[in-house]
Amino acid sequence: MRKIYVIGIGAGDPDHLTLQAAKAIGRTDVFFLIDKGEAKDSMIELRRRLLKGYARPSRRIATGQDPDRDRMPDDYTGTVDDWRRRRSAMTEALITEHLLADEIGAFLVWGDPTLYDSTIAILDEILERGAIEFEYEVIPGISSVSALAAKHRAPLNRVGRPVQITTGRRLADEGWPEGVDDVVVMLDGRQAFTGVKDADIYWGAYVGTADEILLAGPVEETREEIARVRAEARERHGWIMDTYLLRRRDA
Repeated sequence: MRKIYVIGIGAGDPDHLTLQAAKAIGRTDVFFLIDKGEAKDSMIELRRRLLKGYARPSRRIATGQDPDRDRMPDDYTGTVDDWRRRRSAMTEALITEHLLADEIGAFLVWGDPTLYDSTIAILDEILERGAIEFEYEVIPGISSVSALAAKHRAPLNRVGRPVQITTGRRLADEGWPEGVDDVVVMLDGRQAFTGVKDADIYWGAYVGTADEILLAGPVEETREEIARVRAEARERHGWIMDTYLLRRRDA
C-alpha cells in the first residue's frame, strides 16, 4: 500500500518545521512539488531547503504544474471547482507515475494543511474515484494565523470570547460576522479591511520570511499605508501572501 504524508511546513521560517514533520520528511521516498510559476519561486525554494536539511539523499522529486485560474471571477465557486478538478487530475497522475507500491510520498504544504488548503480534499477526491489506492496522514504545521499573532504579540481571542477566521471575499460581501469581535482574514485580494470602521488591525505579509512586513493600528489610520505597502510588495515580488486580525475597540 502506498502512503502519503501531507506535511505542514509553517508560514515561511525554516525553524517553523516541527520534529514530527522533520521525521516524516526523513522517511519519505518521493516528494510532490506543485510549481505555481516563477513569481512563487521562493515558495519552492523553502521546500528545497527543507529537503536538503532533512530528506534522505535517495529521495526523489516529482513536479507538477499548478493549473491556471481566475483569481477574481464572477462565479467564484464554479471557478474553484473547475480548478480543483484539474489539479486533482494532475495530482493523481503524479502519484500514479512516481509513487511505487510500498513507497512513501509527501506533499509539503505551506502553513497548515487544515486551514485554507486544498490538498486534503484533493486526495479524498482521488481516493473516491478508485483508480489508485493509498493511505495518507496529515501532519500539522504553524499557520500564517499563528505566526501573525505571535509576531504582533496579540492573542487571537480575548478572555472567554470567540474568534472567527474568514476570507476577504466574505468580509467584503457580507460585512463583519455576527457574534464575534475578533476576526482573522485570509485570502483578501479585495483589501476588504479598507471598509472596516471602529477596529484595530494587525496586518502581516510574508510572515516568517526574510521579506516579512508587519503593520498595526486603528484601521482608519493605517489602511492607506497598508494598501500602499501591499501594492509595492506585490509589484516587487510578483505575489503576496498576507493575513490580518481585526479587533473591535468597543468590545
